[in-house]
Amino acid sequence: MDEKALPFFKRFWIYQKERFPIVVNLIAVAVFTFSAISYSRICRGVDGFVEWQTYFIGCFATFTLFFLVRVFDEFKDKEEDAKFRSYLPVPRGVMSLKELRNMGILIGIAQIAVIAYFQLNMLYLYIIALVYLCLMGVEFFVPKYLKPRQILYITSHMFIFPLLDIYSSGLDWVLEGSSPHFGLVFFFVVSYLNGLLVEVGRKLKAKDDEEDGVVSYTGMWGITGSMLVWSGLLLTTLTFAITAAFYAGYGMPGFIILGSLALLALIPALYFARKPNKKSAKLVEVTSAVWTVGMYLSLGGIPMLMNLIN
Repeated sequence: MDEKALPFFKRFWIYQKERFPIVVNLIAVAVFTFSAISYSRICRGVDGFVEWQTYFIGCFATFTLFFLVRVFDEFKDKEEDAKFRSYLPVPRGVMSLKELRNMGILIGIAQIAVIAYFQLNMLYLYIIALVYLCLMGVEFFVPKYLKPRQILYITSHMFIFPLLDIYSSGLDWVLEGSSPHFGLVFFFVVSYLNGLLVEVGRKLKAKDDEEDGVVSYTGMWGITGSMLVWSGLLLTTLTFAITAAFYAGYGMPGFIILGSLALLALIPALYFARKPNKKSAKLVEVTSAVWTVGMYLSLGGIPMLMNLIN
């Protein structure tokens, strides 16, 4: 049966598998939100966790905003995708831009309504993230200037991650009428750098897998150059993560755990540098995500779970 003739939910199921895997993103968002709240509370020396309703609303808001990022990207990249990546779900007609636009509008309304009703004090932080997302959607009103400058393009877009972190951590300090702990500054920097790390990691290609009109960092910098950039981002992120761990009072065990995770993450990068193929490129992409989740768990999630169990 023609994919385009399938019912909406079956077509959306195909779309999410290829462009926004729901289960994977839910897990990532759950870890991200839990760890941001936990890190804030640990730094402030507050016992226990926030109310679970607060946490789940935070997960809903963050997860749906990540989906909106995906929707905005479909619109931003529609011309390039139609020309160079006709195999993607939107160009091949599995989902239309109109359907995604309507979903985005409904989600945006739902986000604002839920936060306004249950967490009114948080609304201004979330509106800031939404406004920034909208600015990303129009390329900050300078698309012809920004698009050809990939480094400026991606570094400007990655600020959405610390903005989401500010919202997520605010589920602790804003709702409890407190001030943000200084250590959160380093946690926010880590989020920004992790966004860059994942971005570079998912756009590495072996020479035979490069596509015309599709940006890759191996295409820009070569295999060695892209691996040096990726490794440099990893080690820079590690430095700020260790600083964040210091402000949380974790001490040497926390530093050792983070350092060990970073050393393990370097192994696939070295493997890709020696044998650049589709398998090794995918391994670096997966490692970028695993490092990010592991780092967040180390900084906030696991220490909070240990405190809750004890």
